[in-house]
Amino acid sequence: MANLLSLQFSASLRHTGRLVSPRAASLTQRRFKQDSSAEYLHKSIVPSMHYQKSLPRLPVPKLEDTIRRYLAAQKPLLDDDQFRTTENLAKDFQSTTGKTLHEELVAQDKSNKHTSYISAPWFDMYLSARESVVLNFNPFMSFNPDPRSEYNNQLVRATNVVCSAVRFMKTLRAGVLAPEVFHLNPSKSDTDGFKRLIRWVPSSLSWYGAYMVNAYPLDMSQYFRLFNSTRVPKQGRDELFTDAKGRHLLVMRKGNMYSFDVVDPDGDMVRPAEIQSHLNYILADESPAAAHPLGVLTSENRDVWAGLRDKLVAAGNGETLREVDSALFCLCLDDEDMRDHIHTSHNMLHGDGCNRWYDKSFSVVLARDGQTAINFEHSWGDGVAVLRFQNEIFKDTTEQPLVHPGSAPTGADSAAAVRRLRFHLDDALRAGIDAAKENFDAAVSELTIDALEFKKGGKEQLKKQKLSPDAVAQLAFQMGFLRQYGHTVATYESCSTAAFKHGRTETIRPATVHTKRCAEAFVQRPGEHSVDQLVEMLKECSKYHGQLTREAAMGQGFDRHLFAMRYLANTKGQALHDLYKDPAYAAINHNVLSTSTLTSPAVSLGGFAPVVPDGFGVGYGVHDDWIGCNVSSYPSRDVHEFLRCVDKSLEDIFTVLEGKPIN
Repeated sequence: MANLLSLQFSASLRHTGRLVSPRAASLTQRRFKQDSSAEYLHKSIVPSMHYQKSLPRLPVPKLEDTIRRYLAAQKPLLDDDQFRTTENLAKDFQSTTGKTLHEELVAQDKSNKHTSYISAPWFDMYLSARESVVLNFNPFMSFNPDPRSEYNNQLVRATNVVCSAVRFMKTLRAGVLAPEVFHLNPSKSDTDGFKRLIRWVPSSLSWYGAYMVNAYPLDMSQYFRLFNSTRVPKQGRDELFTDAKGRHLLVMRKGNMYSFDVVDPDGDMVRPAEIQSHLNYILADESPAAAHPLGVLTSENRDVWAGLRDKLVAAGNGETLREVDSALFCLCLDDEDMRDHIHTSHNMLHGDGCNRWYDKSFSVVLARDGQTAINFEHSWGDGVAVLRFQNEIFKDTTEQPLVHPGSAPTGADSAAAVRRLRFHLDDALRAGIDAAKENFDAAVSELTIDALEFKKGGKEQLKKQKLSPDAVAQLAFQMGFLRQYGHTVATYESCSTAAFKHGRTETIRPATVHTKRCAEAFVQRPGEHSVDQLVEMLKECSKYHGQLTREAAMGQGFDRHLFAMRYLANTKGQALHDLYKDPAYAAINHNVLSTSTLTSPAVSLGGFAPVVPDGFGVGYGVHDDWIGCNVSSYPSRDVHEFLRCVDKSLEDIFTVLEGKPIN
């Protein structure tokens, strides 16, 4: 998730902390039907897509800048001879093939001003990938618990989450969801006065009005895929399916699948008491776990799943599959309590494979003890849209819940309203499901997750020292890996480019000559440097990391540009330049450390699997007075030792910042 945007989500939430009586609950239900505002989270006076037309376009970086940045990122990863070879290849690329490809890319971009140069290639990259979406692509973000423990009851929380999600969907589709804006000076731009003014500025100019007061509207083109959307497997390349007419919710429990309407034919939300009644009916269903749970097929290799889906359709399941695909989203009701953070991470990232439909744009996973998370399919969009949704849902369910511990789940004939989805399966399909489950179990059994909470310092202390909190966290990962393995490896940090029309992400490359020098000084030669010298190195790392972050957020990295030129050459059937065949190019794109940061009042923890077999998947957050990491690995890496090394590195950094020498 984008570092640039993380500040945006730090506003504290208010909670009433009051239990509601059954009588008050019934009054809430009556008021709900009388008050149309209960259908919406809010009604922004600035239309949701007001800024979309005037968003700036994602720039294609200058070729010479891309080559310079690429070589700077390669420098800490290569020895002198390797670097000379890579430098010669890069310079040759810049003056020959790269020059031609860059000019063609710029010309293509100028003729497609409705989008960005990276949008189509990025969709294609995701949708053409044949690996399972589980572990390889889908991440998770778990909600903090409701501050009032009574509201964490599975039925109560599930009902409130569903109601708030429908309210979000209706607010978005009515065009009254507040536009996503990054405010650098909220006292000027995040005010009623400014909003009343900017709404009258034509959409073709509105971005410039926001820019004048240091506010940066963000791209919201991905939002329409949040609801009623599914990734559908096809041979060679999947497709994204969206049907905004769908009025129903998909619910999974014990691998069984159910559906019921949450929006009525008039477009109004079904009464919360009815939604609660339907969910209660599903939770009370004593049917055994599905013998052949269809959901596990969504964890398969995409071509295998595509073939099995064709068989499902041929066996007469087409309409039922369409009901799955067109559902608003998937609610997965799990029948177990979460033991700890590690159990939660495993359950929310992959679960048992049976009670999930991983292809839905997003699924809300809700454990028996009320622990809740979002698991989302990644091809349609990035974390910015999902995090906005999660923040709004958490705020709405904790401040304005529509059902309460005293609410009675009545007022509906749930036996008639809830549809159990049944599929016709032949022997080939049953065998396919069994094989998918075996493959799933084998894959997830390889994954280890561990977590770290460093409590000896955080954002406040680092900012007092004028150090970037993100830079220090990234440096600790570099130090930790060096301490454990003795060398520096390719590192990836995700950064959103949502400040641009149809922006996606760019890569920050946190392994630099500065972090390598600093890590070696701290880890290998601490006695050779004074405390002041070590502090100065920390400042150099922070300054350079800040520069890389700003460049990436402004679309001035090198990864997407090189990727787009390679994609262009492939589409034209051209032979690739030797730059792309260089072992150093393969190595820098073999991201042993794949990292993503996230801090939000709604989010407890987030995580994802490593992107390479010998890698670490590092989800982290730097909080006011502590730093948290949630890290995954496969057997070739020791995640427990890595976190011990990261902990030691953070301790050394904060010791030096206190003016003390390190041991």
